[in-house]
Amino acid sequence: MSIGFIASISFLTGASLMLSLIGLVVALIVPGTDRWNKRYFVFFFGYLTLYCCVCVFEAVLYLYQNMYTDLEVIWFIEYVLAAFLIPWLTVYLLYCCGESWRRSGLFRAVIALWGIYFTLLVLNRFTGWFYYAAPNNQPGYTPRYPLMISPLLVIMILNLIELVHRRSRLTGQTFFACLAGMVPVTITLCIHMAFPLFQVYGLGMAVCAVAMFGIILSEQVEQTMRQQQEIAHQRASIMVLQMRPHFIYNTMTSIYYLCKLDPEKAQQVTMDFTSYLRKNFTAIASEKTIPFTEELEHTRAYLAVEQAQFEDTLFVDYDIPHTGFYLPPLTLQPIVENAVKHGMDPDADPLHITIRTRETASGSEIVVENTGLEFEAAQNNEPHIALNNIRERLETMCGGTLAIQSRVGEGTTVTLRIPATGANGGKR
Repeated sequence: MSIGFIASISFLTGASLMLSLIGLVVALIVPGTDRWNKRYFVFFFGYLTLYCCVCVFEAVLYLYQNMYTDLEVIWFIEYVLAAFLIPWLTVYLLYCCGESWRRSGLFRAVIALWGIYFTLLVLNRFTGWFYYAAPNNQPGYTPRYPLMISPLLVIMILNLIELVHRRSRLTGQTFFACLAGMVPVTITLCIHMAFPLFQVYGLGMAVCAVAMFGIILSEQVEQTMRQQQEIAHQRASIMVLQMRPHFIYNTMTSIYYLCKLDPEKAQQVTMDFTSYLRKNFTAIASEKTIPFTEELEHTRAYLAVEQAQFEDTLFVDYDIPHTGFYLPPLTLQPIVENAVKHGMDPDADPLHITIRTRETASGSEIVVENTGLEFEAAQNNEPHIALNNIRERLETMCGGTLAIQSRVGEGTTVTLRIPATGANGGKR
């Protein structure tokens, strides 16, 4: 037995075992994959690790002489273990296409071909028609050897044909993952027919499995992130869009009394309230950033309704020279609503709300200040819940930030910063 041959076997086996173990550990501990994919790749890498361990045992046996019978048994086990993984590529393809592999004609054809391969493998144990133990303690191969491997090659060709045929049922990344798992294995089998060495095949299978798993993991991580963003959007939208029942009741009651006392003002409050409601309902369907001027119009409508009810106790100052930027819908209005709701105190001085904007070197800034009760003194954490949801939408939709500064006995300041990409209409 040549030292070079043993060294080659050891290198290929070690590389295959390392890749298989890395894949197994990652499949076990990394979150982001669905249950079926996780179990599939844990099984696949676990089985590949077992195969590599058998190859390691074979390399150890090569160091000893006169163990031909033992080597023939090891070879037989290697041929079975290596080939057993090939039908599982078919199983994965069928799963990704939403088909049951148990009722699939493709899978039955694959199993039939695999059965032919296994029959030829068993037949070789008694005849030596395809391979045998040579006197130099190395495997010898007959000209009929490619015939034994051909059923596996036919399986892979069938898999590739069916993969292309079913491409419309797969996502782009899943298609390329299956391609990464099948094409190199097919090429390796073709090479193996001319240069029989299953350690090369094992290394190829390990590399393909890692590439396949990496693509699938990347796709599922992206999908999970998209789902989390959608959930954040929905949760934030639902909580921000909840209108206070008592605000609606008070507004309608005010309009009712104004119809008799001041019909002209009642008409104006009705128009303001209608504008406020229209903006709220429009925002429900909006998934893009909007011009600041639209959000300002919504805020003005809300404040006009509130000032009709608190005419002598609510005052608003606007300092908004900068308006040419975009922000998520229902950003400024809920902040101002919190400033009114939690700043109003019947026993204190009138509430002053200040809304300021300015252009900065990094983008745009909005500041909302109130002179009333600070948030920490509120009876519950509702303002923080609403503002946290606004913060989520700012970060997700335009990369913005929200900061709160409460001053005991002086009120609260909320500062929004929107980067230049978002301020200029990015992510619209």
